Amino acid sequence: MEVNKGVCYGVGVGPGDPELITLKAVRVLTRCPVIAAPQTKSGEMLALDIVRGAVDLAGKTILPLSFTMSQDKGVLQAAHEAAADAVQAHLDRGEDVAMPNLGDVSIYATWGYVMEVLNRRGYETVMIPGVPSFCAAAARLSATLVSWGSPLHIIPVGKGPVAPLVEQPGGKVLMKAGRGLSEIAQALGRTGQLDRAALVEDCGLPTERVWTDWDRLPQDVGYFATVIVKEES
Repeated sequence: MEVNKGVCYGVGVGPGDPELITLKAVRVLTRCPVIAAPQTKSGEMLALDIVRGAVDLAGKTILPLSFTMSQDKGVLQAAHEAAADAVQAHLDRGEDVAMPNLGDVSIYATWGYVMEVLNRRGYETVMIPGVPSFCAAAARLSATLVSWGSPLHIIPVGKGPVAPLVEQPGGKVLMKAGRGLSEIAQALGRTGQLDRAALVEDCGLPTERVWTDWDRLPQDVGYFATVIVKEES
């Protein structure tokens, strides 16, 4: 007797505050018997920790998925294939799997790599959107990102020079900014935008910190740091 294959859901759980998890995300996470949680090298599963604040995980199978920060494409692909292998074992038993991701599953999300592998192998996947970290950061700052007709630039720090990108008109979001604050400050200072920029670290988490004074930035800003640059009024 053939067993129907399960479905894998990529679930955006927001940046940190469990109250920002959508009702649809809660429903899917509650229904799926398997939760595939991205895990850092140190064993931390931040997305899963956020889920625990909104969903009872008792009786569920927790499937840690290890990923790498390597820039080697071969190493990255191997990690994605291994994660898909682990998920596939449950899908083949007819079990639905939910993979929580920080923020939204369409924006620099680990989910996208696993989804591509599973789709290529013929498995069904579904995306459940979540609150992007930069939207939560803008709300924390009581800042409007853009007004009608203006562009919004989303810039991943560490993937190339920042200066040419921040020179564009409109609002800017610089994600994963903790490793490039000096470069960001110089670029914004040269273009006269520093007084319109603010930094939110670990938005929605207990460790959240906010700075609007760039002369007082600490040296220990972490990976999950977002810089919001409001458009010129």
